[in-house]
Amino acid sequence: MQIHRLTAFHVPVAFRRPVRHASHERTETQTLLFRCVLQDGSVGWGEGLPRTYVTGESIDSAWQILAATSFDRLADEQFGSASEAAVLCDRFLLGEIPREAGVERRACFGNSVRAAIELAVIDAACHAERCSLSAVIHQLSPQHTSRVPAAVPYSGVITGESAASQRKAAALMRLFGFPAIKLKVGMANTSDTESLRRVRRWAGHSMDIRLDANEAWQPEQLREKIQPLLPFRPACLEQPVPHSAAGLLREVRTDLGVPIMLDESLCCREDADLAITEQRCDLFNIRLSKCGGILRSLQLVELAATHSLGWQLGCQVGETGILSAAGRHFAGSVPGFRYAEGSYDRFLLRQNVTEQDLTLGYGGLGKPLAGPGLGVDVNECRVRELAVRQLDVIGN
Repeated sequence: MQIHRLTAFHVPVAFRRPVRHASHERTETQTLLFRCVLQDGSVGWGEGLPRTYVTGESIDSAWQILAATSFDRLADEQFGSASEAAVLCDRFLLGEIPREAGVERRACFGNSVRAAIELAVIDAACHAERCSLSAVIHQLSPQHTSRVPAAVPYSGVITGESAASQRKAAALMRLFGFPAIKLKVGMANTSDTESLRRVRRWAGHSMDIRLDANEAWQPEQLREKIQPLLPFRPACLEQPVPHSAAGLLREVRTDLGVPIMLDESLCCREDADLAITEQRCDLFNIRLSKCGGILRSLQLVELAATHSLGWQLGCQVGETGILSAAGRHFAGSVPGFRYAEGSYDRFLLRQNVTEQDLTLGYGGLGKPLAGPGLGVDVNECRVRELAVRQLDVIGN
């Protein structure tokens, strides 16, 4: 197998309603899609969502990376399977670009680009092999994955909404049978105590409720911020401090009374090694786009398992059906996750690019996907209609 054409698309994806948390408010997302065509005509799709406040990438810097990257070696390489394609993409070097003023450059820079390319090439290779992405995930990490994918129990998310909206969302999620809820905290002019009290009351005594502060607090504030919330039994607290202050978490983590999950501070192997060495957290939030794709995310799962840390499969706000499908295969094939997020498609997006509706069902369940690769059909005409720019990085 060999890549014949690789095309990037910048696609704005509009939301049905604004999504707000402590770090950002957005009504749409700028998505990077890739279409890969192999020499035999097999087609695959990939997706990455650049986030300046997560990996330091914007859609513009992602486009600059593509312009600065030589794809000749990737175009010349041949691979015999989809798992070999994943290893090839993992070793592929992206181009260097100048630093953006005020944006921290970390080892995870370029991860959304890498994830989108990797997924597109793997999906195309799966179509050539007539195998599913779940099968490839098992081949890449047989000791930590299941050969037969399972249904995925997704959790719900309640963001920075009005009191009435929070009550309604919590009650609906309880009625809908969600196993867990994430509540966004740390937003200005909002009482976290009242929000959690409200959600706990309407979601029920037995609901698993975790908190996500999106870097809103400083380490010296954590005890003060978390103490009023403990009576409502939060299951864990995600990314309470900015990444730049994550090194101080060890000093306060053990006596907070709630496990700490890293997200913005857990984007690559280097982040994970620091988190383990410095005892910064109890859980990893692994997201395919921010962590550089399938293979690198699997490596983080293996690292968490080795060091007895929990993990969840997270998602980027505004993922299309492409990443929803990839997340479904990942969570369905890798047992042991504490929580799974994603497949909110119809609830959030005004328009999707996949023909299939991957929106989670009753109980938050997402069924395993059948068929080769991602198991979904991407509407290429819709992608090209929505795209504001495109670039052939291989072939023309």
